[in-house]
Amino acid sequence: MSSREEATRGDPPGAGGGRARPTIADVEAAAARIARSIAATPLLHSPWLSSVSGADVWLKLESVQRTGSFKIRGAANALLRLRELRPEIRTVVTASAGNHGLAMATAAADAGFDVRVHLPETAPAAKRDALRQLGATLIEAPTYDAAETSAQEDVARSGAVFVSAYSHGDVIAGAGTIALEMIAVRPGLEVLIAPIGGGGLLSGAAIVARALLPDARVFGAEAAASPVFTAALRAGRPVTVEVGPTVADGLAGNMEPDSQTFAIVRDLVDSVVAVPEPEIRAAMRELAVRERLIVEGAAATAIAALAGGYLPVAGRRAGVIVSGRNVDVGDGPVFHSFPQAGDRLPAAD
Repeated sequence: MSSREEATRGDPPGAGGGRARPTIADVEAAAARIARSIAATPLLHSPWLSSVSGADVWLKLESVQRTGSFKIRGAANALLRLRELRPEIRTVVTASAGNHGLAMATAAADAGFDVRVHLPETAPAAKRDALRQLGATLIEAPTYDAAETSAQEDVARSGAVFVSAYSHGDVIAGAGTIALEMIAVRPGLEVLIAPIGGGGLLSGAAIVARALLPDARVFGAEAAASPVFTAALRAGRPVTVEVGPTVADGLAGNMEPDSQTFAIVRDLVDSVVAVPEPEIRAAMRELAVRERLIVEGAAATAIAALAGGYLPVAGRRAGVIVSGRNVDVGDGPVFHSFPQAGDRLPAAD
């Protein structure tokens, strides 16, 4: 099946975010559905990244999005569609490293749902505090994988509806609206780059790119401490990997064994690269110094992949999704020092 055909297969009527692959039509419908729930974020040129990569680099600043990350797009789309299809539902459950939980809590308040968020103990305090302020019920677990298991058990007991942070058709379609906006502003984009954890953001971007920019290259960047997709793509199926500590907490954790994002990434994405921890941290500092942008580790992973020379982008116009800003700036050395000699990122001229 061609990439174009793969990108245009959709959910059957009334699926409500089922297992069928979202289409460009689903993304366009999501854009209309969530228009009042989100901000159309800026797409800004990066002289620094253009200099160090040899590409013409544009940054899609979802870091200034409502709730501080792109996640509100998928959460709002999923809950607004759920309200349309199943108005009797009053409670939703999710597992989240923080950003999806924040988005779900915000979208739930807007749409009239109660929400329970299962999250790992390692989620930054800034995210936990914001969730409590939004009225979400928090259930902590030792790891992200344990949080997903706990959320599924919650659903089995309570009958609430589970909304995955990534393996959900409406969440993927909502994330894809970012690429729609990028292409509307810069239709000549030749490369799209996004961070990848569970794969919802990259899947949505790839669906749009294959439909509207069939010759563009699409890349994902994950934390080397959580090499979920690089391992899965090598194995030809989702596999369980050991997840180490990482500043890119939003990307950490194994995906569901039957996650629909695996097949989308396998079929529509050119490659996924794993970025070492020192380079992610250096990218966070460099963005703050060079571009005056505060971003979280997940967002910096895509920047580090580009700046560190992991992707073949020289001479091309590249759009990078800067996925979020929700980081504890008072913790650790990330914002307390400039890049060290061991950091691989090149300096701007």
